[in-house]
Amino acid sequence: MMRTHRCGELRLDHVDTQVTLTGWVNRRREHGEHLAFVDIRDHSGVTQCVVDNDVDVRSEYVIKVTGTVVARTDDTVNRDLPTGEIELKDCDVEVLSIAEPPPFPMDQRADDVDELVRLKHRYVDLRRARMQKNLRVRSQVNAAIRSAMVGQDFVEVETPMLMPSTPEGAREFLVPSRQRPGNFYALPQSPQLYKQLLMVGGLDRYFQIARCLRDEDLRADRQYEFMQLDLEMSFVDVDDVLSAAEIGVLDAAEAVTGVRPDAVERMTWHDAMERFGSDKPDLRFGMELVELTPIFAETGFKAFSTAGSIKAIKVDEGADQYGRNKLDGLTDEAKSFGAKGMVWLKIRAGESGDLEFESPVAKFLSETETTAIIAATGAAEGDLVLVIADEWSTTCEVLGELRNRIGRPPVSEGPYKYLWVTDFPLFVGVDATSGRPKPGHHAFCQPHPDDIESLESDPMSVRAQAYDLVLNGWELGSGSIRIHDPKLQRRVFELLGIDEEEADRRFGFFLEPFKYGAPPHGGFAYGIDRLAAILAGEENIREVIAFPKPQSGIDPLTGAPGPVDDGQLEELGIRLLPPAT
Repeated sequence: MMRTHRCGELRLDHVDTQVTLTGWVNRRREHGEHLAFVDIRDHSGVTQCVVDNDVDVRSEYVIKVTGTVVARTDDTVNRDLPTGEIELKDCDVEVLSIAEPPPFPMDQRADDVDELVRLKHRYVDLRRARMQKNLRVRSQVNAAIRSAMVGQDFVEVETPMLMPSTPEGAREFLVPSRQRPGNFYALPQSPQLYKQLLMVGGLDRYFQIARCLRDEDLRADRQYEFMQLDLEMSFVDVDDVLSAAEIGVLDAAEAVTGVRPDAVERMTWHDAMERFGSDKPDLRFGMELVELTPIFAETGFKAFSTAGSIKAIKVDEGADQYGRNKLDGLTDEAKSFGAKGMVWLKIRAGESGDLEFESPVAKFLSETETTAIIAATGAAEGDLVLVIADEWSTTCEVLGELRNRIGRPPVSEGPYKYLWVTDFPLFVGVDATSGRPKPGHHAFCQPHPDDIESLESDPMSVRAQAYDLVLNGWELGSGSIRIHDPKLQRRVFELLGIDEEEADRRFGFFLEPFKYGAPPHGGFAYGIDRLAAILAGEENIREVIAFPKPQSGIDPLTGAPGPVDDGQLEELGIRLLPPAT
């Protein structure tokens, strides 16, 4: 081997040992007329080397250093470095590769460097301790997940990257066919169709660490291409799937942090909306929604008397923290989330010592209503109460957004709070054109057995056997028990306005196999990028991906996407439209 040790491994136990290290020059400092300190770095850490001042090495040169490990004197020990009690002396230095000055100082905080500069020079950025740690966290996550799946008798199967277009999902990336001009493959949004066919094929338990691609706008928790743990199981119910998926997530967390999280809490979708105003609630802080509707059953306050649902959140000690400008800003935000307005109530002690409201609407509220609001919210002097009155879904969603804006800590800040959200609605809303219900997840979710009889009579009340995994307010993934009965599938299609001919045209290759005996089955998938980001303490999944795209989608490193020559287009039977004017 070119080296005997890595740069972060040496300790007092190695004193008087001759060693050879390889790595990059982290820093060079002059030490008198004849000597210099050179810090050599690799992914494991840094070691200080005492070298002849004539040795010409600079920042980011790649070098090999052979020397003897010696103990530092007490007054020169560096307590901030694991190798800070030793250094190398009598060093022989060989330059393996010279380097131009890096595009940004390697000791500069990544947040202080323009992200496009970092991504354009990602090969340099990856040398930082932060990125080295993050990619190793991701590797630990992958290894733990794979081990957990194999340990539960799952079979790893790779599914195709070139598949038919299924435009009812997210926007796809299309791939033109050279052999069939005018026809296209799609890159997989997920392995959903294939993994269900594996269940028809008798695999029983399938998993894959799958690459998926979606042509959707990028953000902190979304990239064009992402990795997910994908699994499917036969002869199972919801509890079976959640238990199997949970093991992999908790094993990954334990592998990274050294501590195994508690069993994952479960909550129905309805309870999550009622209590937190979100289907991916962050359980690390309180500020739960409080029901006020019964208090205003006979109110004379018009804004409340016509509302179907009235709820509030309490901001502890918020009365003095939120002046009029901030409250106007919160009101504008509430309107942007869909509310007609927002009522704010500051809790103050009156002249008699009783609590009362400071608010533009205080005069419209009776003493009984004031007392009931304070009791229901548990408000004390100096607190702030925010009230939304609207239809139930709007009231919940708006307060959920305000709750997150006001109280939510950074997503990476502990503790880790995992949550299963279950029993999602099978349908969400009605299509404005057709008047038909719209599927909540997809058209293949198994309805809750207690609700199947209401499919035609009251479809919006039907629950799906669908579930999401949430961590610190981020949705890690989702899944469901699938419909395996062709008759039930036809009933759902009819509700969606999909007749038998259209079903065969759109999903025939998928539905045909179910005629030959499909087992009851269900599955789940969760984003490895998102899980790794939170475990690594990052707010953006780009920090745990080796070569991500920025929000623009244009890769600063390679320049992709870019044009191709006319010969390639001709071979594919593609002609470009002229630029829009």
